[in-house]
Formats: sequence, C-alpha cells, structure tokens
Amino acid sequence: MGDKSAIEWTDASWNPTTGCTKVSPGCQNCYAERLAIRLKRMGNPKYQRGFDFTLHPNALDLPLKWSEPRKIFVNSMSDLFHEEMPDDYLDQCFEVMGKADWHVYQILTKRPERLVRYAKRHGKFPAHIWLGTSVEMALYKSRIDLLRQVDASIRFISFEPLVGPIGKVNLKGISWAIVGGESGPNHRPIKIEWVRDLRDECVAHKTAFFFKQWGGPTPKSGGRKLDGRDWNEYPVYVPKYSGRPAVVPMRLKQLRTKN
Repeated sequence: MGDKSAIEWTDASWNPTTGCTKVSPGCQNCYAERLAIRLKRMGNPKYQRGFDFTLHPNALDLPLKWSEPRKIFVNSMSDLFHEEMPDDYLDQCFEVMGKADWHVYQILTKRPERLVRYAKRHGKFPAHIWLGTSVEMALYKSRIDLLRQVDASIRFISFEPLVGPIGKVNLKGISWAIVGGESGPNHRPIKIEWVRDLRDECVAHKTAFFFKQWGGPTPKSGGRKLDGRDWNEYPVYVPKYSGRPAVVPMRLKQLRTKN
C-alpha cells in the first residue's frame, strides 16, 4: 500500500495502522481482511499479525516524503478511529497531516462516534483533511447525522459496499458521496434502483456523486457506468500548498470535479 492506488477516487494510500474488527454488515466480506491474510501468507513483515489491529510507527512520516501533491486515502487497510487506536498515536497521525498539508487526506471510518469525540476536543479540521463515514444500508444512516457534527470543510459518505437500499437521505452539509457494489468471491448483489436513488439525492442536494463500481467477482467485472456514463464528481476544493508552490498547477485539474 502506498504511492499508487487502484481505488478510483484516490491517488495513494497511507496505512499508519493495519487491521480492524467487524462492526456492521458492510464488513462481512472485507477486502482489506482478505488482502491482509494473503500478505501474511506471502511473508510480508507488515502483516505478521494478519488482520489484528497493529500500529506501524515507521510508516508515520510517509506523506512527508511525497513531494508531489496527491489525494491520500488514510488507512485503506484499517480504521483510523478504531477502538484500539491510542489517543497519542492518533494525534501523531493528524500532526503529520498538518505538516504535509500539500496533500489531501481522505479519512473514512465506520466509527463516527469516536470521530465526533475527537473533533470536540480538537476543533475544526483543516480544509485539506476530508472526513467521511461508511453507510452500507438504511439502518446506518445515523452515521451521517454524527458526521454532520464534525467541523470540517468537506464531509463525505461512502455508500460502499451498498448491500441494501438507502431510501430518502439527508445530505445537508455533505460535499461528496461515493457509491459502489461489493466485489470478491462472496459479493452480494446491488440493484440499479438503489444507485439511481442515491444519484438523484446527490443531484437534489448539490452533492458531488462518484460511482465507483457495480462489483462482482472482481472490482472491474461489473464495470462502472450508470445510465451510459461515468460519474467521477469530486467536491469543490481549492488546495492551499504550503512550501510547495512549484507543484500547484500539476494537480489542480485532478482535484476538481471530473466528468
């Protein structure tokens, strides 16, 4: 995991921790767990403990080593707000994000309760740190209400893997929505009406809509077109580069809405 990512909505991943535990139905066929087990079998030293929650202090400063600005998915192999995450180590992660502020950080959690507690102690997040939560079915829409309590310039929702209808949803204060079906050997089906309903809700709320995949045996097997087109929208964001003026023009276009 690192400088290149196959995930369509990001450029790179940074994993200061690995491993997680299941908290809701969206975790049932976790891709990160499958990958961690495979990497352990291959002898990868970072995954000696498989998918047990593990700190990796030697990975903390990785964003500081990347001089070119990029969108970074934080903890693609874990959850930054996992219950076993020590408070001081969580602080160190945010300190790195604060220093390497020429990047955009995309933080996605299924534990918005802890995110809210952390936000209340630390105040407003810088604009280059995007905060998101996962909602895989209507039962978990309350996570969106929790996310709205966080003082951040960009809040986003990942409706992936979408394993049930969401129905009417309040997207007030939500800048971006990612929608995708499940992939892997035991993938659960997704219905086109679920995706269209979310697309229409995003249009009504003026929320950027990104359709990642239909899913299937592999991430690419179902394609990603919805009603004949790709949906690659991003939230409006004008980056503030600190100490990296030479690279400003290189990434502006990629960080804006793409259709």
